[in-house]
Amino acid sequence: MVAAEPPLPSPKGLVLVSGPSRSGKSRWAEHLAAISGRPVLYLATGPQRPSDPSWQERLRLHRQRRPASWDTLEVGGGLGTVLAELRLQPDPPRGGPQRPLLLIDSLGTWLSHHLDCDSEVWDGVQEQLLLELRQIAQPVLLVSEEVGWGVVPPTAIGGRFRDRLGSLQQRLMVQCHAAWLVVQGRALDLHALGRAVPDR
Repeated sequence: MVAAEPPLPSPKGLVLVSGPSRSGKSRWAEHLAAISGRPVLYLATGPQRPSDPSWQERLRLHRQRRPASWDTLEVGGGLGTVLAELRLQPDPPRGGPQRPLLLIDSLGTWLSHHLDCDSEVWDGVQEQLLLELRQIAQPVLLVSEEVGWGVVPPTAIGGRFRDRLGSLQQRLMVQCHAAWLVVQGRALDLHALGRAVPDR
């Protein structure tokens, strides 16, 4: 007989959920959001691409999976600004509804909006994001792609995407209350299984 898995704690603070393409990372983040018992605000960072049928199908499947009670906000590349606006909203009255859990999908599509930035501008953009994620009071589930598991990308912009995303993920891990790696439909608790890599 297979032992029952222990119940998952409700997400708090910043929770990073990462994995390669088609691994189930978005579904795992949605599961964590669903069991939280809180209202959910889904922050979508991807482009709309109305002329791309395959992208539209991906968006349709994502929307179909989400409960009708969840609110959705299309933020594109303006994630840091939207987080600041949400952080500055007044607290709900005592006994009123909780602030929603924020489900951000995904870090990679947000980063793609900023690939043309030079290093100085990019540094400012990522610092704003890190600051807002540190300061916001409500729980945040942040979905991110895992890249760079294979050969060096053949294009300069592909290498920039890999390097910026990998570096940002390591900085986010320092702020995380929990982190999950999703591979082949299995979610691995990185804080329980892993150890931090020394800087030097």
